[in-house]
Amino acid sequence: MTPQRKVILEEVCKEGEHLTADEIYDRVRKRLPRISMGTVYRNLDLMASQGLIRKLQPDYPQMRFDGNTRDHYHLLCMRCGRISDAPVAHSDNALEILEGTLGNLTRYGIFGHKLEFIGLCPECMEKEKNRPEDQRLLF
Repeated sequence: MTPQRKVILEEVCKEGEHLTADEIYDRVRKRLPRISMGTVYRNLDLMASQGLIRKLQPDYPQMRFDGNTRDHYHLLCMRCGRISDAPVAHSDNALEILEGTLGNLTRYGIFGHKLEFIGLCPECMEKEKNRPEDQRLLF
């Protein structure tokens, strides 16, 4: 673990945020002013391949990284793109039953699932309430 890699990992794991590579680079540069963006990108890819961090993909406008490598679900704000961890346990009997049923119906070997909830974060929800009615999202 190089000193640069350690700083990058610390920034990814801070506060449970799901940062883009650019955001991580900006934070790391405050601590290591001479680090290059290429070094940050290479180390993010390496740490993701080693299972130290998780690369969130592929449906986000920018690749994001998560310091929480345990299986868990996400909430995605469709307005601002914010990603938060969903406060529910990954293992739920109903989902395990669904996995087994799908495996039986399709003959796929099911090894897991991903679940993402899409909506508005609290800040965007508040902004939405203040928008003219004809410009609001339907909900």
